[in-house]
Amino acid sequence: MREVTKLGLMLLLITSVAAIVLAFSNNVTSDIIAEVEAKANDEARKEVLPQADSFKQISEETMKSILSNNERVMDIYAGYSNDTLVGYTIKTKNIEPGYAGDIEMIVGISQDGKVTGVKVVSHGETPGLGANAETPEYRGQYEGKSVDNELIVVKSEPANENEIQAITGATITSRAVTSGVNNAIEIFNTELAK
Repeated sequence: MREVTKLGLMLLLITSVAAIVLAFSNNVTSDIIAEVEAKANDEARKEVLPQADSFKQISEETMKSILSNNERVMDIYAGYSNDTLVGYTIKTKNIEPGYAGDIEMIVGISQDGKVTGVKVVSHGETPGLGANAETPEYRGQYEGKSVDNELIVVKSEPANENEIQAITGATITSRAVTSGVNNAIEIFNTELAK
């Protein structure tokens, strides 16, 4: 009995020390991780809306209104060039499921209703297949697409303006990314294009 108590106390001591070390390292690194993520998002905004030289987050009131109808939207920034509004960047998650869970992306849309870029910022897709959604070749298909029509994924060469060719072997991922882009387009059309 005494040996069991001694073993239990040793286990408690070891796990307590491990918990304290883990809490300390989390506390130290959480600010750094948040800073790196914010910087990556800033760079992604510049990439998907290149004509903007500055960005400003939309008002809290407008964001609350959007979130009440669409919980997949994460943040929205207005992009400006010399203080003139040139478009928006919308960070959103996919609507249709990805192969390995949520896919976060930032979508740029110009004031004239064209997709200016898409940047996948977080995913768990399979390397060499779904992870190819990050490639410039795939993302480039979205550039210049009009917000007038819903985008659809096709397996063959796109024949219509609103078609996106699926990544070979990763149709589920292609549909997930396209659903996120369509979500951003819907937000732009219903809430921002005024």
